[in-house]
This record gives sequence, C-alpha cells and structure tokens, in this order.
Amino acid sequence: MNSRFTYTGIRVRDIERAIRFYTEGLGMELRGRRQMPRTGGENVDLATPGSDRVLELNWYPRKGPVRQYRQGDELDHMAFTVESMGKAIEHLVQHGARLAMEPFFEGGSWVAFMADPDGIWIELLSKDP
Repeated sequence: MNSRFTYTGIRVRDIERAIRFYTEGLGMELRGRRQMPRTGGENVDLATPGSDRVLELNWYPRKGPVRQYRQGDELDHMAFTVESMGKAIEHLVQHGARLAMEPFFEGGSWVAFMADPDGIWIELLSKDP
C-alpha cells in the first residue's frame, strides 16, 4: 500500500487555551479552524512558520459520539493520505487493524478511521472512495 504521513492530531480539553499555548508559547501559526458536524467538536490546524508539518488540535463536547476526555487521551490520531479508501481499509484489516468509523465524505475528501492493533486511531484521507 502506498501512503503519505499527513499530520498528527492531539485531543485537548480547552480549545482556546490550547491555541494560546501553541501560538503564544511555541510560536506556531493558526492555519485553519473548523467545526466537525459529525462529532459536534472543533479542530484547529497549527504549524511552525516555514514548515508543512501540521499539528491538529481536536476538541469534542462532553456529550456526543466521542467518549469524554480522560488523562492519557492526548494523542487523538495520526492521519495518512491513501490512493484508495476501500483498498486501504482492506489492506489494513489484513494487517490487524479494525474499522473504527465508517468512511464518510467531508471537506472534499473521503475520511475513515481505523484502529491499529493497539487501538490507536489512524485517519485515512482519500479522493477515491
């Protein structure tokens, strides 16, 4: 399977506090901010000036499809861009992953979440379903 590591998402308890920390404390720049209708949450893209490596901050409401934040939930997921969503899911299942969230179309891409053999979520992004 051909893939490209895309970004890292971390889960935060207070999105405004996290934005201040990463922008004012670490000098990162706000690159994007959007609502996540599927979960009722919000995510923010940050990067250091001159870098294409993105840190995504994810906040989810207490009530919704994503369980309540617990200490240790900071790493939300890693994201990989793949050529074909269906083929990638099939390939990863054969290597011990399980489908954690069915594919859906959002923001111009197909998105799905897999859980690796240890339960860590991996987001798959593809233009091809």
